[in-house]
Amino acid sequence: MYERPERFTAGAIGEPGERVFYVQATEQGATVTLRLEKTQVGALAQYLAELLADLPPVDEADQPAPDDLELQEPVVPEWIVGGIGVAFDEGRDRMLVTFQELVPEDAPEDSGSTVSVLATRDQCMAFVRRAAELLAAGRPPCHLCGRPLDPEGHTCIKTNGKLH
Repeated sequence: MYERPERFTAGAIGEPGERVFYVQATEQGATVTLRLEKTQVGALAQYLAELLADLPPVDEADQPAPDDLELQEPVVPEWIVGGIGVAFDEGRDRMLVTFQELVPEDAPEDSGSTVSVLATRDQCMAFVRRAAELLAAGRPPCHLCGRPLDPEGHTCIKTNGKLH
């Protein structure tokens, strides 16, 4: 468990439409990198933003989030994320984010790894902002169906498969 991470961030490598997304946490010089889907980054950021908005304000300042939220090299994922859980640890005033490894359906229940990160409110807000930047840097969505537009065009389900 990363109980006092100095960094908690997301990033992507590659060109829009071919990017691979990652999440990283660093504590005392040890960095864990996990691979996940763009939709998982977006859903986690949205959920964290909603939880943060529902929390009462605190008097004390959190540990400031780092300004540099780029992925740290080398970007070598430990494994691919299957599930993500989020809970608020009221006693520590931190978000507990748990990442579960994606395992085959026929694997035993206790197989697969987990990584837990106890992130401060400031770190979570920085994660939310970083995720928004990542998602905005992707391919623009089709105004009809919402699916990503390719540079060559887009076969839209709302236009009976016509390219536009």
